[in-house]
Amino acid sequence: MAFDLKEEGFRLKDVLKQVDIPEATYHYHVNRMKIEDPDRVWKELIYEIFHKHEGKYGYRRIFLELRKQEYVINHKKVQRIMSELNLKCYKFKRKSRRYNSYKGKVGTVAKNRLNRRFSTPHRLQKLVTDVTEFKCTGDEKLYLSPILDLHNGEIISFGTSNRPTLDFALEPLHQAINIIGDEAEYRTTIHSDQGWQYQHNQWVKLLKKNKIFQSMSRKATCADNASMENFFGILKQEMYYGEELLSYQALKQKIEAYINYYNNDRIKQKLGGMSPVQYRTHTSQLAA
Repeated sequence: MAFDLKEEGFRLKDVLKQVDIPEATYHYHVNRMKIEDPDRVWKELIYEIFHKHEGKYGYRRIFLELRKQEYVINHKKVQRIMSELNLKCYKFKRKSRRYNSYKGKVGTVAKNRLNRRFSTPHRLQKLVTDVTEFKCTGDEKLYLSPILDLHNGEIISFGTSNRPTLDFALEPLHQAINIIGDEAEYRTTIHSDQGWQYQHNQWVKLLKKNKIFQSMSRKATCADNASMENFFGILKQEMYYGEELLSYQALKQKIEAYINYYNNDRIKQKLGGMSPVQYRTHTSQLAA
């Protein structure tokens, strides 16, 4: 700055007097600028992780990601640096009508075997499922039916459709049965609400044929399937709310990409900073 002023024929003292800045203050800030930022490397790493996950990670997950990469840093320092860089995990709120598939007692209503016991050390022992609805452009809607393993929170199968038909619900169940038959060590229980698809004779017979226990939430009690509701909340928060509405096909592709990200890359605190697939791989190696 001083060099440029001299080139233009101005004296630094005169300029500082004009803008009412003490000369000592000016030199203090110039010298501070010459000192290398001791957090420069941390800032670059944190910035890279934040944008890699498209702003979905707050300081806790970024701290876990750094720890997973064997960096030693305090979580409070991560929080401070993110504040300095103005890296915020933005949350959008949108009123969304919850899809309700309940049509009364139209078939078999199973007892609540799960009874809000949402954890298990055994893979494929406890599965949960449900249907959620998305609005697309025009009058289109997209329905998503995933099946989630409570062992590690992994989505083991899912289906999408523009109509919530029985075949739409059965498709991910068939996918899950193939996995269960090859890999389950304990008898599986699959939990749902009392939606008509899950009361249907075809759904009930398919479970019995494959020796899978059926469990259902009590009527109008979404807390009985809180793990599935939690997944839907995370999904919509991180890739749907606050975004422009998409066509059915574009939203389908976006959901498929997100589920792949959720399973393979998105870390969970309760899984020790691992993604669902990383945790599954880790626990299977320990058991081997």
